[in-house]
Amino acid sequence: MAQVNQGVRPKQSGKSLAKQPSLSQLRAFTAVAEHLHFRDAAAAIGMSQPALSGAVSALEEALGVQLIERTTRKVLLSPAGERLAVRAGVVLEAVAALMEEAEAVRAPFTGVLRLGVIPTVAPYLLPTVLRLVHERYPDLDLQVHEEQTSSLLEGLAAGRLDLLLLAVPLGVPGVTEIPLFDEDFVLVMEQDHWLGGRADIPRDALRELPLLLLDEGHCLRDQALDICREAGRTQGAPVTTTAAGLSTLVQLVAGGLGVTLLPRTAVPVETGRNDALSTGYFADPAPTRRVALAMRTGSARGGEFEEFAAALREAMKPLPVRIVDSPPG
Repeated sequence: MAQVNQGVRPKQSGKSLAKQPSLSQLRAFTAVAEHLHFRDAAAAIGMSQPALSGAVSALEEALGVQLIERTTRKVLLSPAGERLAVRAGVVLEAVAALMEEAEAVRAPFTGVLRLGVIPTVAPYLLPTVLRLVHERYPDLDLQVHEEQTSSLLEGLAAGRLDLLLLAVPLGVPGVTEIPLFDEDFVLVMEQDHWLGGRADIPRDALRELPLLLLDEGHCLRDQALDICREAGRTQGAPVTTTAAGLSTLVQLVAGGLGVTLLPRTAVPVETGRNDALSTGYFADPAPTRRVALAMRTGSARGGEFEEFAAALREAMKPLPVRIVDSPPG
């Protein structure tokens, strides 16, 4: 059997471990490995700094391996520590999966559900989601996190989030999409714009319009640009990126700086309070986006999330969307 030469304490060499590492010791070590700072690591896992230091020392004693190189200025992982940090992370992920599965088996729609939602969906769909949870799943502790798509996917992969509500397709390995609905995009412009009020706007009208978009990182920006490219918009056509949210974007349109595209569920909220705005609808087939739930593939709560999606589809039927049935599994 190969032995780790650097950092191994001689008194343990060649012998089986007398003690098993505890989960708290592994959590303390992985936190230090991530932050390389005892105070930051302790704060990250809600442990006092002396307790964290003691847990790491106890883990080193149990394993017979020096994991941390402590200096007066910084904390470094030993070569053995770098290798074992990966193993420790795998163990903690497995324990988290075990706890998740046990909770799901015990009772569906109870406990915590950490739902991630993108900003261009949250204000318009959350009232429906919250009403459904309140009426049908009163024992479910729903915790909502509004973030951009990339951050939501990172949170889902890391186990920080359980379920996402966002625009698809994602094309991300290890993520299963549960479709909810399709919705059209609507052109929003000033009240006296020549396209205002029309229900047959051709897509190629987007080729030369002064288009206002969200900042980089919003999936709605990418979807709008895709629509423009499909319409034949050239790279040189003016595209102004000035807004971090749809509400600001619509106010810029009202101020005469250009036009924009809104998903139809956002139109009543964002345009209904401003008489300076007009809307127009595209001729069929209109540009659309699909909104779905997304979960980790193989999640222990997969059946629960499928049932939740079915309930959401029913609750969203009054919205200006086209409900999409989930494909057979």
